[in-house]
Amino acid sequence: MSVIVEVILPIFAIMLAGYAAARTRLLVEGASEAISQFVYYAAAPALAFISLYRTSLEDFFNWTFLGALGGGLVITLCLSLLVAVRFFPGGLTAYGLHGMCTMFPSTGYVGVPLLFIAFGDAGLVPAIIGVVVTGAFFLPISIIFAEIDRGKGQSRNLLRPFAGALASPLVTSAVAGLVASASGLQLPTAAVTFFDILSGAFAPCALFAAGLFMGSRKVRADPKEVTWLVVVKLAIQPLITWWLAYRVFGLDGIWAASAVILAALPTGVPVFVVAQRYGTYVERSAAAVVVSTAVSVFTLSALLIVLNVK
Repeated sequence: MSVIVEVILPIFAIMLAGYAAARTRLLVEGASEAISQFVYYAAAPALAFISLYRTSLEDFFNWTFLGALGGGLVITLCLSLLVAVRFFPGGLTAYGLHGMCTMFPSTGYVGVPLLFIAFGDAGLVPAIIGVVVTGAFFLPISIIFAEIDRGKGQSRNLLRPFAGALASPLVTSAVAGLVASASGLQLPTAAVTFFDILSGAFAPCALFAAGLFMGSRKVRADPKEVTWLVVVKLAIQPLITWWLAYRVFGLDGIWAASAVILAALPTGVPVFVVAQRYGTYVERSAAAVVVSTAVSVFTLSALLIVLNVK
């Protein structure tokens, strides 16, 4: 339990600080949107680039681990999209963000410290792979949905939404980081420091913006939908990933446990950042982040006990 408290409580406290700043009108109206824009166009791309730059291709392409983690993400996304279309009707952008809320884990600022505290240095490799896979390959799915939705009635060129997604700062920076890693490029120390400082702003700014948004207006998120999002994220996705990791791909030890723990993390703030970027599903994504983060204190504690992590 103490491991979870050490990781989760500071995250929740930053959200609470943003909420308090909004309620006391410490910041001007629209500050949440401005901070989110900074995260989307600067901090998040810097994090994606430097994470991939530091990840060797040999470490990254652990196919059984990728199969368990990625398979859990894909199955959960498909399940949530089917439910969203049937029970929570909306546009393509909303469907994409609904899916992200149920399967996109907070790998960067919950997963990395949690796996490090739980497994030491050995936990950093699966944690970083989780950051890269979710941020560079799965988050753009919501951007593709949004770009398709945005392009309705404007053009019949089916490549336009995909081009828009590929041109997003997150994707281009991830590709650049992958190329830099594969080529063996050695960045100057000053450049690495630049990316480290800029990417370091990602977590606090994104979390603060989410809390700021929650406190700056009356959030009218459907309790039934938010409950569904949280249950899928914290219970169904880790169960699917557990089955894939242990039964299908035969993983064991730290790799198997890491896959399940990453799947059981609360909804990541980048989902809220994308929602605010496109002006859709903002209230529900913010609620999903806050509620899942709070509940995960208990669900992750239980999971670590089951996995015999001390």
